[in-house]
Amino acid sequence: MINRDIEFSMWLDFVERDYLKSEFPKLIEQGVINGATSNPAIFASSITTSPAYAEQLASLDGKTPKQKYEALAITDIKLAAKALRGCYDDDNDGYISIEVDPFLSNDIEGTVAEGIRLYESINEPNVMIKVPATEAGYRAMTELMSRGISVNATLVFSQAQARKCLKAMSMALEGATTKVDGVISVFVSRFDRALDAQLEQEAISPSKTGIYNAAKIYNIIEEEGDSRIRALFASTGVKGDELKPDYYIRGLMAPHSVNTAPLVTIESYITKRQAKAVLPIDDIVIDGYFTKLSDSGFDIDEVSDKLMRDGLKAFEQAFEQMLESIK
Repeated sequence: MINRDIEFSMWLDFVERDYLKSEFPKLIEQGVINGATSNPAIFASSITTSPAYAEQLASLDGKTPKQKYEALAITDIKLAAKALRGCYDDDNDGYISIEVDPFLSNDIEGTVAEGIRLYESINEPNVMIKVPATEAGYRAMTELMSRGISVNATLVFSQAQARKCLKAMSMALEGATTKVDGVISVFVSRFDRALDAQLEQEAISPSKTGIYNAAKIYNIIEEEGDSRIRALFASTGVKGDELKPDYYIRGLMAPHSVNTAPLVTIESYITKRQAKAVLPIDDIVIDGYFTKLSDSGFDIDEVSDKLMRDGLKAFEQAFEQMLESIK
């Protein structure tokens, strides 16, 4: 659950129309969540598997696939934003994120134009535009935030990406007179899924890399000292039975942070006693861990770059398949 005493927020990483109308408001009322996130893969799954979209899709005959998608997504995001508006007005987050077309990741002007169009079409103040952390994305983040639009920097894997996101956001926030927030979404579990088998062969404890990497980026963000920019821990669901479902929530419990997680992960977390803050972890401890990896032949920068490329490609594929399904 959310913990306002340490400014820890829990956001649901799931959007589906029937759920937004039924169970979603209950989670907000119970204080379980105070925000939500979406991405191209989530929308692709919801739109192609749920019957809740059939009626609106039928009314969009003649539109292009992307126009159909945007109409469906805007309706869902607006529903979520309205449900979360009470949190937002109470300065208790209340944000819902929507991502720009992943094929625009290297297009500054295209990203900015789409971000503005989506924000204005949804017409709710508590919407964050998600922008991938690419070279074009950093410049788009600055432009969007300068226009008073809150931004969720996504697909962040490396310290270098986090520092560039920080710089982009800080530039936009200088002299800001309206409420604008930024979160830097650090992807966590994908490191462990990529490395654990090899680490065990080297007698290195598994399922630690994602947490240590995220903890290091958390320290970098907190050192900046801007209350309007926070770390958001994403990709916090687990695969298989080796780890407890809420492993990455409890392992990254931190003041002034957000964790966005799938529903099953949140349900596991709230059935137990509330976790205590475990971050920050001292940089000496984190750096020692990564030195050990390096000494064992692991190049964390190379791993980060590959995970970023793979993540963006996966979003592109999900988006393309979803558009094809609603032609």
